[in-house]
Order: sequence, then structure tokens, then C-alpha cells
Amino acid sequence: MVTDIIREESPLFEKSSIDEFYVDITGMDRFIQTSYLWSQELRKKILKETHLPISFGLSTSKTVSKVGTGEAKPNNHIQILEGNEKSFLAPLSIKKIPMVGDKTYHKLRSLGIEKVKTVQDMPIELMERVLGKNGIIIWKKSQGIDNTPVIAWHERKSISSERTFEKDTTDVVKLRSILVAMAENLAYQLRNGNKLTACITLKIRYSDFQTYTKQRRVSYTSLDHTIINTVLDLFEKTYNRRILIRLIGIKLSHLIGGSYQIRLFEDSEKIIKLYQAMDSVRNKYGKNALQRAIGMEVKSIGNETNPFNGQKPILPITIGNKH
Repeated sequence: MVTDIIREESPLFEKSSIDEFYVDITGMDRFIQTSYLWSQELRKKILKETHLPISFGLSTSKTVSKVGTGEAKPNNHIQILEGNEKSFLAPLSIKKIPMVGDKTYHKLRSLGIEKVKTVQDMPIELMERVLGKNGIIIWKKSQGIDNTPVIAWHERKSISSERTFEKDTTDVVKLRSILVAMAENLAYQLRNGNKLTACITLKIRYSDFQTYTKQRRVSYTSLDHTIINTVLDLFEKTYNRRILIRLIGIKLSHLIGGSYQIRLFEDSEKIIKLYQAMDSVRNKYGKNALQRAIGMEVKSIGNETNPFNGQKPILPITIGNKH
């Protein structure tokens, strides 16, 4: 909801994390009294429509605005005018500067550096000797110097997964198993991201590097069985050269936000509840906690454009008959 409001109201914005945005409002003063007033109105709208606490810092760069936002928290706002950036940063802890993590902070503290002002007064060459290239960046940020632009944010329009084989293969059983595992994982990603796909593409690259793709439009879906059945059907129609395969891949595109709507004559409440239960287990224990039996021997799905990180290896639970 917050993203939608910012997208609707802002001329240019960057979504740097799930709950942090940068908005470039250069030139807004031509349309309203001040940029600060516009920023306050945006904050009020988000508060009214989401009832979430929200803070902002308004200044001339990403660094100063981010530090300002931190100072305005938990639910306030602050403006650092042009020319006041350096004096605003000076009394703050050096840890407030982006890029100064725990390791860098302890190193700076060991040198007697606690406040940003100390870095501001240091020669840039000394910071470079102490921290290398990062020292130069931290010195500039401490001065309020940051020319990093706001990068326009675009919602992901596709997710994909590919597998390149160390040894080219014609093992159809193995290929189907990998495709099922890929499709199952991508479907889980869709549901976990509250997305639906309307186009499924299969990619095959042979040992002679000839590459073929085939795609099919489907009704918006995020269900395993629909995506898997479509992928396997595309595979049967595409794999007709009967020579060694070097790479296979799946792409789900034409993504939109939203939850799956049950189709009256094709779906059942039972199957929807099954997927919800499966996703609940995966969210708690990792994406491989549940998998279809046909894909249980697949050790590696391949390279993914939207991988999940930090999941614990556990004993998988299989669904269905291995044969």
C-alpha cells in the first residue's frame, strides 16, 4: 500500500528495501509552495491510509536524507537545508554514516574517531590509508557529499530458473524431474511474492548451442499443477531433435500482483488449502522442506533470478509416488 501511494504521488522514486524509499522531488517547488510541504502531505496521506508510523528526512542527497530519516524516527520528519548538511552531520556518531558497519566502526573507534566531525576535519588521504577506497567514500559522505542518483524503481515482470549441465544429456527422466522441481520452486516464489503469471516459457539449448524456446499464455495462476503440466507439455512439443541437451530453463512472465482466484469448475478448496499448508511449511523450514517425489533426487535446480537465501538444510518431505 505504501509503495502504491508513493508511486501515485511521486515524480521519481527508488525502493531501496521493503520499507525504505528515496524520492527525487527536484523542481516540485514550481508547483507547490515548498518541497518540504509536499513531503509532509505525502507522509500524512500514508499515515491516513495505512495507519503506519512513517518518518522522512528531506535534504540534497541520499546520504543526508537517510541520516535525517534516522534522526526523525520513530514517527516524525526533518529538513536539512542546502548548506547545512555538514553542520547537521558533525555532532552525530560516525556509525550514523551509511557504509559504517560494526567492523568499520570498531576500527575507527580504535583510532579515537567517534563523531562525524572528526572525519570531516581529517585529510581524505588519511581516511584512504586507513580504510582504502571505502575511506574516501565515508569521508565524502561525512562532508554531506553524495551524488548518487535516485534510480527509478520498476516492479519485477518475470522470474526464471535455468540449469546448465556439466555433461550434456538425453536422459528424459532426469530432464523431466528437473523441470518439475524448477516449476514447483517458481510457483512457490510467485505465491510467496503475491504474484500471478500469465505466460510460461520453456528454453532448451542443445550441445551444438542451438537454442529453442516455446511459450504459452495461460489464465493468471500461481498453482504448481497448472505450471508443471504446462511446462511438461511444452517440453514434449519442443524436445524433438533427440540430441544431447546442454541447458534447460523456465521463465514465468506477464506477472501481476494479486492472489489466485479459484476457478469454479477446475479447482477445489481442498487443493488451495494444500498449497497454503505447503507454503506455510516452506516459509518456516525452507523452500526444499516439501517437494514432489519426482524431483526429490534433483540436487540442484540451477540459477534463479529470484533465489531465496539463508535457508537451513533439512530432511525433505516428499509428496506423491516416486514412480
